[in-house]
Amino acid sequence: MKIKVLVWLVFLVFTFAMRAQEKLSVDFNLKTGPTKEISFNEASTYISVTKKINNKNEITNTTTYTNLKIKYEAGAYENFENQNQFNLIQNKFEVSHKISDAVKLSLALTPTVNFQQNLDISDMSILGRFQFSHKLTSGTDLNIGFERSTVFGLPKFIPIVSFSCKTNQMNILIGFPDSKISYSNNERNKFSLGNSFNGSFYNLDQSTDLYSNAAKIRISQMTTAFEYERNMDKNWFINFKAGYDFDKKYNLLDDNNHKLYDFNTGNGYILSIGIKYKQ
Repeated sequence: MKIKVLVWLVFLVFTFAMRAQEKLSVDFNLKTGPTKEISFNEASTYISVTKKINNKNEITNTTTYTNLKIKYEAGAYENFENQNQFNLIQNKFEVSHKISDAVKLSLALTPTVNFQQNLDISDMSILGRFQFSHKLTSGTDLNIGFERSTVFGLPKFIPIVSFSCKTNQMNILIGFPDSKISYSNNERNKFSLGNSFNGSFYNLDQSTDLYSNAAKIRISQMTTAFEYERNMDKNWFINFKAGYDFDKKYNLLDDNNHKLYDFNTGNGYILSIGIKYKQ
């Protein structure tokens, strides 16, 4: 079932891209995050299409599929070993509108399905964002708004605020939930140091042997990472990321989001490799 849905979503996005004949980006990433007794291994694909309607309006559609596999150390979590594979499908539709030369409004609607193996309509949740960007100077912007996201592991409304500054070789973003400093010594190399709050949740198909009312798992962390991106030619990019997860949480929850079990994973490093196509 999930494969049919994914193929259908990808088909729609590529159809939109061919009609729009605008910016297209396809990104594939592999990430591993081992902790003391549990390893989190993730494969993700992003397909993004941007269409400029006119001088004031632009739309972007981004479809994401993520597969998370969790490997437990032998004998450490025998009652939870069937909770080891999870899926996420997300489609973000964003509209940006220039109110004036200095002010831009962005709205995003993001239907998301978080499931273990069997996809059901009850697995869907709606995320989104509302943001104002004010251009202070030709290279600096102040961004303020709010969003419903899962950066803390469950859908919640959070404020977003950031200050961005761009020069010929450096981009600086300071704020919440993401901050990043990027530097390019030429048109082919980009080096970044970033800090972000990020998380997700997944609905369970069945409860565990110990907890008959278990309904979902929750994962969240704060990640600090160094990233290198290399432009191989006009359209192809590769990137490598290495960092560390702080305050990592991996919990089993009931239907009311009450914590039933804390896996106490501890913190750990992350490694990621990706390839991207842009046109």
